[in-house]
Amino acid sequence: MNTTVTEQITQAGRQIEQDSFAIIDREAGPHVAYTAEQWSLVRRMIHATGDFEFNGLTQFHPQAVSAGTAAILAGKPVVADVEMICVGVSRPRLSHFGVRMHQFIRDEEVIAKAHSEKTTRAVQAMRKARAQGLLNGAIVAVGNAPTALLEVVRQVREESLRPALTIGMPVGFVSAAESKTALAEVADVPWIITDGRKGGSTLVVAVLHALLALAEARQPR
Repeated sequence: MNTTVTEQITQAGRQIEQDSFAIIDREAGPHVAYTAEQWSLVRRMIHATGDFEFNGLTQFHPQAVSAGTAAILAGKPVVADVEMICVGVSRPRLSHFGVRMHQFIRDEEVIAKAHSEKTTRAVQAMRKARAQGLLNGAIVAVGNAPTALLEVVRQVREESLRPALTIGMPVGFVSAAESKTALAEVADVPWIITDGRKGGSTLVVAVLHALLALAEARQPR
């Protein structure tokens, strides 16, 4: 894959990254459950964490990769549950496609509504994103807050929300696994999840970078 914007800037950095991918391919064992494009995402997740269990824990809706790359090529927004995801994704890589990232977890209105309605900030942040017209057609990226993912699933089921792709990888012990199971039961909205309690913002950033690389590879030269 000959990408220029979405990979390491220096030759030395590219070589280290490619050597790392080669080691992962060699040590990961069989990964026949994934297509080549799906594996490119899983491999970056392993690269970001050093955890080979994501070869198996990562699950894909059949249209997930194609929907995610199409959204990036169309310059659709990415809405994250936490600021860490926004900070982690390369600004030059996003700007190449005209993609903007959004998060509202520290928004004063979100905090106030979470207090008054006795919900979480993550729930209110996703409601604010919907109210601003950011979620339909967007990539929703959840790496921390299960309640954010459950709110997205609720909006899909009850309010006809249609994100282009939902990356559901919240980490933790309260509702994390359950929120991913709920998302995986949604058939008409593409998703990517990690089974069980494992997840985190680092994984979501890795997935987004992999999708950016795939999107660039599909651009005309």
